[in-house]
Amino acid sequence: MHSSAPNTKFLGIALLLVMFTSLHVNGQYSAYEWEERDEWMDVSRIMQMAGVDKGQTVADIGCHEGYISMYLAEAVGPTGQVLAEDISNYRLERLQDHAKKRDLTNIRTILGTEADPMLPAKTVDIVFVIDAYHEMKKPKAMLLHFRNSLKPGGKIVILEKLKQHVRNKSRKDQTSAHSLGPDIVRKELESAGFKVIKEALDLGDWENNPKKKIWCLVGEYESTEP
Repeated sequence: MHSSAPNTKFLGIALLLVMFTSLHVNGQYSAYEWEERDEWMDVSRIMQMAGVDKGQTVADIGCHEGYISMYLAEAVGPTGQVLAEDISNYRLERLQDHAKKRDLTNIRTILGTEADPMLPAKTVDIVFVIDAYHEMKKPKAMLLHFRNSLKPGGKIVILEKLKQHVRNKSRKDQTSAHSLGPDIVRKELESAGFKVIKEALDLGDWENNPKKKIWCLVGEYESTEP
């Protein structure tokens, strides 16, 4: 006669696998992994491409615990402001803790939704979307929201990783692999009214994995409004 009680050994192994997978996928977004991330992400080059300057208002979309937000806060200085947006209140609370420990008072957190980042209109100099665009379920709508948040001549910076095994696949196949290529994003930026003014198609390897190439596009929006 077989017991109906759950196999605790099997459940324990399954739980460990889930925890390991979660750490592998999300580890680089947690503060305890930031030093390791510094080794393979060239943040200074990204800032240079974007043209970040003192006194600017910048947005960090899908900010998680604030890896990029901390750099941005230092870059724009006390006269500038960072709008750190995420759809997770827990992540934003963690970000606030990290900012407090670093005495950064120029970060404002924003709880957005999957369809709207809830950014104020016509106030942002640069919108940063770092490894988050591929997760957006409504990218066209989000691009319009980003555009509406920008000052005239404002810019958007989209950075992603393109995994080798989905390089020539469809958008759906790429995003399902948590990846996205520059050609697809370029077309979507242009359709939303942005002009791509800078690009870097090889910014290194994500997590030092040569099969995950980091790339970045900078788009500019020139408003036609008087």
